Amino acid sequence: MVRLTYEELLKRHLKILKSLQTKSGLFLASKGDVSTGYDKSWLRDNFYETLAFEVIGNWKIVEKTYQAILKIFLKYEEKIDWAIKNKPTHSYQYIHARFHPETFNEFWEEWGNKQNDAVGCILFRIGELEVNQNRSILKTVDDIRIVNKLVKYLGSIEYWHDPDSGMWEEEEELHASSVGACVAGLKSISRLGKIEVPKIMIAKGEEALRKLLPRESKKKFVDLALLSLIWPYDVVNEVERDQILENIEYHLLKERGIVRYKGDHYYNKNEDSVSEEAEWTFGLSWLAIIYEKLGNQEKAQELIKDLIAIDTPEGMPELYFSNSPKYNENTPLGWSESLFIVALYEMNERQEKRGTGKI
Repeated sequence: MVRLTYEELLKRHLKILKSLQTKSGLFLASKGDVSTGYDKSWLRDNFYETLAFEVIGNWKIVEKTYQAILKIFLKYEEKIDWAIKNKPTHSYQYIHARFHPETFNEFWEEWGNKQNDAVGCILFRIGELEVNQNRSILKTVDDIRIVNKLVKYLGSIEYWHDPDSGMWEEEEELHASSVGACVAGLKSISRLGKIEVPKIMIAKGEEALRKLLPRESKKKFVDLALLSLIWPYDVVNEVERDQILENIEYHLLKERGIVRYKGDHYYNKNEDSVSEEAEWTFGLSWLAIIYEKLGNQEKAQELIKDLIAIDTPEGMPELYFSNSPKYNENTPLGWSESLFIVALYEMNERQEKRGTGKI
């Protein structure tokens, strides 16, 4: 690949990421013609996909996306009302994490639809945008009403001990990454005077999180999803943070990405799903962002160099097959694009302040 300057690289990936946004404001997970099902919109993916536009200050894109997300919740207000009054017992009764990007309709086929972190992450970002960025996300009484109901919904499902399919939409367990997302969401949104968050709901989540960490769940002692608890959620203490980083780097870090967890069968090169797990590219960006924020620019820059080496003409893939230059069809993955942009942008900002030039 022709070597690009920092500005050219950033511009190219922003263009790729922008191409995934639909007229409604929602982003697709990947390009519209993929056969994998990634031509749809996920709450969680939109949360991560908009982070790139936050760091560059493109608030028009960010606000349009969150207005679309609020419209989704309002569309399913009756379902949320039911779940508040009647604790859900089946996954279809939960707020789904995946929607049609234009009609906002749920997809009803089974896809690990019970994903509590998808609600937590949206509450977290709304709080961050309203308070830290002074953006007006909750523009109407309807918006305020539905967000208050999302808080009550998390209370109804008792998220602090509610097994869900988690970030990877797989087997239901009590996941630290899901509990942490809800804790972060409730703490963030509670700073808005117009949103009521019982303190006991946060306390129960924090207690459950302490018991789980540094594990992701009963079955997974280490998982890529745990990085979310360090950034963006910041719900771990220093000891927990260091243990998470140590475990992930020792057990999961590979040349072209980070394995989600040991024994991951998704795109596993071994037909028995033993070893040969796929290497997820956004894991490298995630680590780079965390190390940059911790002040370890040397380590962050090494990770960014690794990312530049695995970039493709189509953009950042979802993953590479184990120990292979072959990547899968979900290219570009919006989530991968966004975290790569954030990692590049923040490292460059730090270097410019120090007068050391660009990457």
